[in-house]
Parts: sequence; C-alpha cells; structure tokens
Amino acid sequence: MAAAVERTDDLVREYLIYRGFNSTLKHLDSEIKADKEKGFRVDKIIDQLQHLIQNHDLAGLKEYWAYLDRRLFSRLEDVYRPTVSKLRTSLYRFYVIHSVQSRNPEKTQEFFQRQALELQGQPEWREWFALPFISTPEQNPVFSPYFSRQWADTFLVSLHNFLSVLFQCMPLPALLSFDSEVQKITGLQEENEQFRQMLFALQGESRPKKDEVMVHHKLPPYVQHMDRLGDTELDLVYSQRNVNMTTPTRNFFSTFLPQARRAPGKTAPGPQSSPTQASLGRKDSPAGAQSAKAKDPPAAKDLKMPAVSAVTVDSATGHPRTRRVHDHEKERKELLSKPSAQSSEKKTDLDPDTQTEALPDQTDSTNQTRVCDVGGAGVEQPFIKLSQEEYGEHHSSIMHCRVDCSGRKVASLDVDGVVKVWAFNPIMQTKATIMSKSPLLSLEWAAKPDRLLLLGSGVGTVRLYDTDAKKSLYEMSIDTVHPRILSLACSPSGTSFVCSAAAQAANSAVATESDARGSGPVSGHLLLWDTKTVKQQLQFSLEPGPVAINCTAFNHNGNLLVTGAADGMIRLFDMQRYESALSWKAHDGEVYSVEFSYDENTVFSIGEDGKFVQWNIHRCGVKQSEYLLSQDAVGPFVLSGYSGYKQVQVPHGRLFAFDSEGQHVLTCAGNGGNIYRLSKADVGLESVLSLGGHKAPVVTVDWCSAMDCGTCLTASMDGKIKLSTLLAQKP
Repeated sequence: MAAAVERTDDLVREYLIYRGFNSTLKHLDSEIKADKEKGFRVDKIIDQLQHLIQNHDLAGLKEYWAYLDRRLFSRLEDVYRPTVSKLRTSLYRFYVIHSVQSRNPEKTQEFFQRQALELQGQPEWREWFALPFISTPEQNPVFSPYFSRQWADTFLVSLHNFLSVLFQCMPLPALLSFDSEVQKITGLQEENEQFRQMLFALQGESRPKKDEVMVHHKLPPYVQHMDRLGDTELDLVYSQRNVNMTTPTRNFFSTFLPQARRAPGKTAPGPQSSPTQASLGRKDSPAGAQSAKAKDPPAAKDLKMPAVSAVTVDSATGHPRTRRVHDHEKERKELLSKPSAQSSEKKTDLDPDTQTEALPDQTDSTNQTRVCDVGGAGVEQPFIKLSQEEYGEHHSSIMHCRVDCSGRKVASLDVDGVVKVWAFNPIMQTKATIMSKSPLLSLEWAAKPDRLLLLGSGVGTVRLYDTDAKKSLYEMSIDTVHPRILSLACSPSGTSFVCSAAAQAANSAVATESDARGSGPVSGHLLLWDTKTVKQQLQFSLEPGPVAINCTAFNHNGNLLVTGAADGMIRLFDMQRYESALSWKAHDGEVYSVEFSYDENTVFSIGEDGKFVQWNIHRCGVKQSEYLLSQDAVGPFVLSGYSGYKQVQVPHGRLFAFDSEGQHVLTCAGNGGNIYRLSKADVGLESVLSLGGHKAPVVTVDWCSAMDCGTCLTASMDGKIKLSTLLAQKP
C-alpha cells in the first residue's frame, strides 16, 4: 500500500506541474511532510510513537494517538473498541515505565497530574498512582513485569500487527487502486493471449479443409501474381498446385516457395520429385517417378491443367524443356490475352540463380540427414503450448536442471554453485536453497526415495542432501586425484549410483577445437557407489585408457549403463557383470549428452561435432540415423555482452530430452527450446514446436510427462528457467 501511495503522489505532482498549479503543489508537499500516517507505513508510525516517548513529549503523544483514533480507530466496529482501549493503556504505561527507567521523576509525576481526571475511574490504573512513591518499582511484584524487555517487545509487535491489519482492511480510494487494476488487466491480457494460442492451434486442423473448399471460388495464385513471376517461378507454382491437390494434408508451399529463393540446406529431401528438380529437368528415382505418374492423371483431370502433367512427365523422363515452356506461354496468353515480352527470351535460357541453388542439392550426400522444417499449416500439431512460466531465482548461468522421478520438484544448479529446489504445481515456489563452500559441478535426483539429491563438487566429494529436511545426510570423498565430479547417475533400484571423476582441466576457459584436440582428453575414472553402505563398490575399466566421462544414463531397470566420454567414445556397460559390453567411436570430439531410446534398442548422442546420432546397440558402432544440429543446440554456448564481452560455457547438463512415448525430442536453441518429431534418416528431424521465451542461449533441457500434459524445462545463460506446459493432441 505504501508503494501505491508514493506512486500516486508522484502522479499527482506530475499532473499539477503539467497544469501549472504551483501553489497547490506547494501545499501538497507541505502536507505530505506533516503527514501523521506516514504514507500508510506502520513501521514509520511505530517509530514516531517511540520518538515521542523517548523525548517525554506527553502532549504530542496524546495528540498523535487522538489523531489515529479519529482518523482510523473510529471507523472500526464496536467489537474492536476494547482492543483499541487496551493498546492505549499499554502505550501510556510504556511512557510511564520509560520515564522511570530514564530516572526522570518529574515527567512521571507530570503524567499522573495531567491524566488524573481521565484515569482515576479506571480500575486498571488504580495501583499505578503509587508508582512515583515507590523507590524500586522494578522489584515490586505488581510493576516488575512491565520493566522487562519481553513486555515492551510484545506490546510493540502487537501494535504493529494491529495497524498492519487495519491498513489492509481499509477501503482505498479509486485513485489508489490503480496499481491493483493494472496488475489485474495485465493478468487478463496474458490469459487471453494463451486462450488465443490454444484457439489457433485447435483451428489449425480445420483450416486446410476450408481452404480446399474455397479453392474454386478464388483466383489461383499463379493468376494473382502473374505479373511478378517468370517461367522458373511458374514451374514452382504449378508443381505446388499439383502437390497440394494430390496430397491435401501436407502443405509444401511454405517449404518450397518462400519468395522464390531458398538456401539449399533448407530443402527437405524426400522420394517425391521437388519443384526445383522439375524446373531443372533432373532425373529422379524410379519410385519417385512411379508415384508422380500415379498421382498426375486425377490432378490433371480435375484442374484441367495440361502444363502440370507436362512438368511431371518432363521431370521423370528427362525430355527437353521446350514443350513445358510452350505450354506455359500458351496458358499465359489465354489468361491475360496479351503475351509477355520476356517469355521468348526465357524459353531457352535457364535461370542461373535457380541452377546455382539447385546444384548443391544434387550433390548432397545421402548418408547425412539435415534438420528440416516440414511443419506447415496442413500438418496437425502434436502439442499445444498451454502456458509458460519463468523461474528467476538464479543470478548466473544454469549448468543443470532436472525434474525428480515424481514430477513434482525441480533441482537447478548455476555456475556460482547455488542449488535451488523448487516446485511448480500448483504454484511455483522455492523449497530449499543449497549453498556450498566448494564449487558444485553436477547433480542428480535419487530414485528411491525421490526427496534425496546427489551433488557432485569440484573437490572430489559427493553430498547426499535431503530436500525435505533441508540438510546434508552424508558427504562422500570420491577421488582426490580426480576431483571434478562431472556426472552422476542413480540406479532405478535406488541401491547404487555411478559418478564420473575427472582430473583438473588444463585451463578453466573454454579452449578452441584445435587446442582441445591437440592437448588430448582429460584423464578420469568411472566409479560405482553403494547408497546404503556409502562405500565404493568398484571402479569400471575404461578402454583404451582412463578418460573423463562427460555423461551417463541408465536404462529403465538399471541393467545397462551408457556413457559418453571426452575421447568421443560411447561405452555400454553390463551392470549385472559390471563390465564393458560395447564401445565404439561415436563423435569427432567430445560426447556431450547421451540417452537411451524409448524402446532401449538404440542410443542417442550429441557430440562436439554438432551431430545428433542414433546408434543400434545390437550392432556395435552402426548408425541408425544421423542429423546435423546448429551450435545453438550443441554448444559451446556464447552470450555476448557490452563492450565486446563474451561469456562462453561448455555443455554440462542434458542437451536433449524425449517425451513419454519417445517420438519427439526437445533440444536447446538460441532463444528457447525446439521440439522435433523423430523420423526416418531420409526424412530428417521434423520441426514441431518452438517454445521460445528466452533472451539468452539455452544450455540444458528436461522433459517431464504426466498423462496428456507434459512439462518442458529450458534453462539459459542468464539464469532464467522457463517452464512450458504442453497438451498432447492424440490422433
């Protein structure tokens, strides 16, 4: 309330200055200075009362209390009058006790002389008239309780609480309630925007059907933009129209024709003949030719477009381009009733820009798949973003952010070594804050019970922390030679955990790619600890030599453990025999993140080389699919500041996470998280949803699924964590 009063005073001052009411402004300032309610600040009122008592200003004290009684207490109901009377009696006793303690008997006698007529008829003051005549009143059993510090503190706290509740219950004028109104309107606007997004997403499925119904009542796109398109662009439009009519559930227009120019790396590969290929007359696979021939007759019959079928036959059989251009020119004459002057020049010459852009697509390697965006308006979105909340209790870049097994609490760790344990359902609330003298590098939730948290430090120790009791249960000394605990993974059975201990890096800064490879991988150990006995069970054998393990993950029952190391190797361990089952060279550089697939027949990994690879664990070292990711999803992550300052951070936490069915994956991005649909290697990663919401690069993600609603966590370098709630649309 005090903040609202101060803001209102400033607004009134601004209005008076604008209107030129200078005399009114002077009177306002003078009355504000003499304000006895101190801007509805209870602490200031208590300070004023104590100031009057310490100065033995009885007249000022009575006047101030009378003003509060007239201004505030008189508005209360009769049931509260005894409380006000008791507070006034305690205030006067506090004044008398202070005068006795300060050894000022004149002020004590003055009080009883002035208040005699008012107090002599009140039974609670009957014994107090003897106080000035007692030599040691603090030892008298009647007055000794009032000389204690406890009584004074109790009285001041009671008065403070009473005034606070009174101010909160007072009806505010309309001018003072603007702050709450602004907050209410802002909340309604945010809620309205969320409902709008949900409505647009739900209408997305029916929108293509409406467009398909109205297609015959509108001018075709190639007629509307005929004056701006050349022959090459016409090829794209004709092919687009053919594809749309034959496959109405997939919108290829946004993929192939963004302003008639597109980078070669953005073209989605597929078995069907693309419009660019058709314009160049390049040959396609037999399967693509057969599918095109199968779909051409009904499309040509319905649309009465001989040029479309000519284009498709030309792309499949490799005939010259003269027939296709002739058909285009003939149709343009029929539609516009006047030939174009440039058509004759373009009949025999191929657009050099189109040819230049299409050549890299011809030579593209088939065993390397690009990330493509095929999420058009015609494709049903599998997720709807219901809401996005922000957790901003961290003040530095996030390293780890993990949801516990129950999906109720989140543990997040920043580069300053501060761990926050917080809940997000039903409200976002911090449950515990963990500070450590030694730097913390890793964290992991225990499987059983899920309230326990494992914290790995940079001095070779692991702490077991109870988030409910908010205290450390154990602190285990892991390895003094390899003090950096890079990764922790708790077995699903809850009986043991695996920790990766690494030696100190050559330098604390992020090294360049050439420096990192020239210096060689850092040495490290992989250890298994028993959580019940809090003792080390064994040390895993790492072939060909000891190396730092960056990431670890168990399968659902804890029988298998997969690790990614600084030497680019992925190692699969049999946890029943505690030995290495498989190992293969996975990435050119370090392995940053590794996880089992949903069916646990494959393993996914992200490495320093920017590749997102799926490996078959039944065939050692065999790639099942491979995708290229940008630096925003892989790292090292760079945050640019003022004056050329740059903050660089290598990956520490999870770089990707799967949904409950393993069909979609969440990755990091420059301004949020990206959700892709996992498809076959020849299709690529299909972009499904961009979460957004961040102003700094996202460095780690997590995905918690519960029933139809899923929660995506994206943590960034500015210390902000976004919690996005998704609704899965079941087909």
